[in-house]
Amino acid sequence: MQAIILCGGLATRLGDTTKRVPKVLLDIADKTVLEWQIRLLKDANVQEVILASGHLHDVLYEHVGTHYAGVRVGYAKEEQRLGTGGAIQNAMRWIHTSPFFVLNGDVLLADFSPQQLLDRFHGNMVGLLLSIRVPDIRTYGEIVSDSEGRITAFREKQSVHRAGYINSGVYLFNKSIADAFPNDRARFSVERDVFPNVRELYTLQADADWIDIGIPERLASARQHFRNGVFR
Repeated sequence: MQAIILCGGLATRLGDTTKRVPKVLLDIADKTVLEWQIRLLKDANVQEVILASGHLHDVLYEHVGTHYAGVRVGYAKEEQRLGTGGAIQNAMRWIHTSPFFVLNGDVLLADFSPQQLLDRFHGNMVGLLLSIRVPDIRTYGEIVSDSEGRITAFREKQSVHRAGYINSGVYLFNKSIADAFPNDRARFSVERDVFPNVRELYTLQADADWIDIGIPERLASARQHFRNGVFR
């Protein structure tokens, strides 16, 4: 199994924290974010990770090399900013397994194994997204699905305080996802420019411990909870 980790962004919301250190190399309870992510992926027998890099690529390569935390590591460096979709397209040149995982480089997940995505995946699926239940969807977009798990809508951020399922940034794709990529530009968003055009796109709903570290408050929260051995 292979996986792509999207880690080429500028991470501007974290301010000075990521001016010299890539987000995936930030320390969380004596391990890097990347180490936590690889530990998760190894539960599904992922043996090679492709890092979709860009910002601070040289720092990332010097620290990680070609083997890290028990897996092989390759790189798909962006020469220009490509967006989430363009970064996946660029990295897929080194993907030879199908299905394959894709993770946003700023998410941490506990009490869940990606093997559950593999067990749920079947031949008709183009993609399977992990959606996480959160108590307040106001700062996230919501994923709506039918009784079979087929995604019927992506709702933008809403003003109503209620629980719901959101996009976790953890995906399992068939290589045919590339058929939905726009062919007129290199830079595009997988969330906005690809997902709405894929009919056989499903979600697996989970009530797991999940956090993204994209803003200072969430990074601090992740460090505190991992140090205590819990998320919640």
